[in-house]
Amino acid sequence: MTLMIDSVLTAADSALRTLFARPHATRATPVPSQATGELSEAERREAGALMRVNHVGEVCAQALYTAQAAVARDPGLRAHFIEAAHEETDHLAWTRQRLDELGARPSILNPLWYAGAFGLGLVAGRLGDPLSLGFVAETERQVEAHLDSHLDRLPPGDSASRAVVEQMKLDEARHASQAVDAGAAELPAPAKAMMRVASRVMTTLAHRI
Repeated sequence: MTLMIDSVLTAADSALRTLFARPHATRATPVPSQATGELSEAERREAGALMRVNHVGEVCAQALYTAQAAVARDPGLRAHFIEAAHEETDHLAWTRQRLDELGARPSILNPLWYAGAFGLGLVAGRLGDPLSLGFVAETERQVEAHLDSHLDRLPPGDSASRAVVEQMKLDEARHASQAVDAGAAELPAPAKAMMRVASRVMTTLAHRI
């Protein structure tokens, strides 16, 4: 009973912090190898839209890891999910900072994204630890590919956003590898396809609103 109450309180605290508080990174914001160039208004809008999508992804990551931690059966795995959520807070802070610098705003649908991702995390966690880890591994692989596409789409002069995305990409690849090493089960092809469709819907909407 105590564990259940603790999980509920942790989940509520995570939701409030993610959606309404200013995130604080434990690592310094990645520094670009060259100074950011002058961006046109169109380039600034596009960079802001792309970083808004990336910020939404980090909102979802907080929800996923928090939900999976709440229902993880292994105490060690629960601690792993909580630690991963803390590390993803760096990404949340970096993307929010870059949104501010570009004069862009977070998605107004963030509460919806958080709720949906939290629900998916609960479902994945209830399927057992191997499949829950498999969900993490596949999610991180898809996020890594998504970030790679953003490196191609960001304005050439926006080295500040590019540095953030490059570090996030490295971190997501490491999270996927850690999930596999921890015993992740391979997800069925239909599940992977459904995840890609859901991601496409989210990124399309977040790019605009």
